[in-house]
Amino acid sequence: MEEKKKTIGVRCLLAVGVVLCLSSLAAATEETKQKQLRFRENGEFKILQVADMHYADGKTTPCRDVLPSENVSCSDLNTTAFLHRMILAEKPDLIVFTGDNIYASDATDAARSLDAAFSPAIFASIPWAAVLGNHDQESALSREGVMKHIVSLNHTLSQVNPSGVDLIDGFGNYNLEVHGVEGSGFENKSVLNLYFLDSGDYSKVPSVSGYDWIKPSQQLWFQRTSMKLQRAYMSKAEAQEAPAPGLVYFHIPLPEYANVVDSLNYTGVKQDPISSASVNSGFFTTMVEAGDVKAVFTGHDHLNDFCGEYTGIQLCYAGGFGYHAYGKAGWARRTRVVVATLEKTDKASWGPLKSIKTWKRLDDQNLTTIDVQVLWSNSSPGGS
Repeated sequence: MEEKKKTIGVRCLLAVGVVLCLSSLAAATEETKQKQLRFRENGEFKILQVADMHYADGKTTPCRDVLPSENVSCSDLNTTAFLHRMILAEKPDLIVFTGDNIYASDATDAARSLDAAFSPAIFASIPWAAVLGNHDQESALSREGVMKHIVSLNHTLSQVNPSGVDLIDGFGNYNLEVHGVEGSGFENKSVLNLYFLDSGDYSKVPSVSGYDWIKPSQQLWFQRTSMKLQRAYMSKAEAQEAPAPGLVYFHIPLPEYANVVDSLNYTGVKQDPISSASVNSGFFTTMVEAGDVKAVFTGHDHLNDFCGEYTGIQLCYAGGFGYHAYGKAGWARRTRVVVATLEKTDKASWGPLKSIKTWKRLDDQNLTTIDVQVLWSNSSPGGS
């Protein structure tokens, strides 16, 4: 009888331990949400973009399109290992997951798959943000349910939708501000603005086939948010003459990506068709008119990893990251890194944004860096 009491006591202590652990995680999550993103003391802010993990059930989920020599023990765990390696190698300030985070139709439990897919970012205590792709909701968990689960996870800055906006299409439309270096004149100003949008899954219009698109309600939110941020940046203190640069993240590429290919003015490769919606929503024009967007980052087409400029905006793919996603045997999975750098002022402090640079890393033995390019500079034409 005494032994039974001891066992019950141990279970009670374990149960209390779990409650304490969960409470701690909840507190940490709230702390992360309230934490202000800002540039490091070296004047840099680094973003790691992870596109198309297609995570399912972990060790039991096979890889696709890998070499025969790689296929023996390849699984979702290779995707996890790649993300762990990238976090250690690049030490990003923010990780952005640009959709198809899980391949829900192959996931036994979508919530557990989401937990596992994002676990390296959570384990590393790095702020992260996510948008949805066209495969995340293909299970018992609805699109809204997927986004709500993501928002509940530790260290995420993701939002189901912007606060104070009642009517907006999709789930996962929000923005994040990145403030200047602490102690500088820009510590209370957002010198880099990040926009996240839900590009949907598939067309809901019977007469239109194919993929979904960014709707007018989302574009209106983007316009109003951009205008508000521009007014704040161009007013005192440290009033600026031009808007703070903006970066936009979503899953399905815009039709204008094809214009980049037609111009042959891009860095990287195109091996997939541009799988955009069959109708043009006009969101590219909306971004051009806003005047602050310098680059757009998407996924969806796993064998495309190019960046190219069109009408003043860089249109970029990350390339496929996940091993359960389709790929090309012998063509390494990859990820995109973006580094924004501030100007050094005469007073040995940090000012507004000076440049935005990018490169890709391959999941090979050396995490090889390829295709380093400057996406934007305040000294380049159209850089203001």
